[in-house]
Amino acid sequence: MSGRTPLDGVLLVLADLDGVVYKGPGAIPYAVESINAIDSSVRVAYLTNNASRTDAAVADHLTELGLHASPRDIVTSPQAAVTLLKDIVPEGSTILVVGGDGLVDEITKAGYTVTRSALDAPAAVMQGFAPDVGWVHLAEAAFALNGEGTTGDLPWIATNTDWTIPQARGTAPGNGTLVSAVHTAIGRLPIVAGKPEVAIYREAMTRFGTEAALMIGDRLDTDILGANRAGIQSVLVLTGIDQAKQVLGAVPQERPTYIVDDLRQLHEPYPETVVTEAPGVTRTTVGGATVRREGATLTVESGSGIDLLRAGAAAIWNSGAAIYALDVPAELYS
Repeated sequence: MSGRTPLDGVLLVLADLDGVVYKGPGAIPYAVESINAIDSSVRVAYLTNNASRTDAAVADHLTELGLHASPRDIVTSPQAAVTLLKDIVPEGSTILVVGGDGLVDEITKAGYTVTRSALDAPAAVMQGFAPDVGWVHLAEAAFALNGEGTTGDLPWIATNTDWTIPQARGTAPGNGTLVSAVHTAIGRLPIVAGKPEVAIYREAMTRFGTEAALMIGDRLDTDILGANRAGIQSVLVLTGIDQAKQVLGAVPQERPTYIVDDLRQLHEPYPETVVTEAPGVTRTTVGGATVRREGATLTVESGSGIDLLRAGAAAIWNSGAAIYALDVPAELYS
């Protein structure tokens, strides 16, 4: 077993929030103590696509949970969106905002004027999630972007396009569903600032002055895809949205560097993947788990738990075949 942990060589940890640190208002088991145990020489920042709260409000919530967090440690999709906005719209312009306090706060701090009406001739539309966003708000965005007097090229920036958001009661529609409604109405797509786009990762790495970063997330299609696009390592933690089935079927650009059950395993040696070849047979071993592949058939030879998932994922990913072309035993994902 390798003596290296996922934290070795890392100077900046970028942690997602929903599904990684908390679910609803409460902390996910082992998350707070595991993050607090990260060496003091490593900076911890929190990346969130949720645009409904300010960085100060997020920091207050994390502090209540027992983490050591200040507003500067919070990197939000509205902050990344405003950085993009500055490149295309002059300071002082009027911006139509669809979203909550987190988005309004960042736009105002950057020197822009906020409106909720397309009748105010906004210079751009900024869209982010808030629980109270409804048809009236989406309609104003559509009127501004493709209404009378517009050319169809008014800048439109979305904080993120997450299809879902984890809540204490379950999984709910995310900002991606709201963006999709406007897209359907106007026939074009926005510029996106949040994960999986690189802008939010660059925002964080620029702020903290290093690219030796590790992203911790619970979603392959946002957290992990974005980390791969940004050229940094990643950890998928199975405490949120994506679980074993999604891991096994992950496409190449959404595959994490590490897979963990919970954040305690950040501090544990991560076992190496060992592949042995024999005529017609490939064996993939991770820790105490071994998965054998003969042609398109996978068989569990030994092991259970997280090491078995790691071995199964490596066997599938290294096979060169899509998961639907393989015979995968239920033991790998049940």
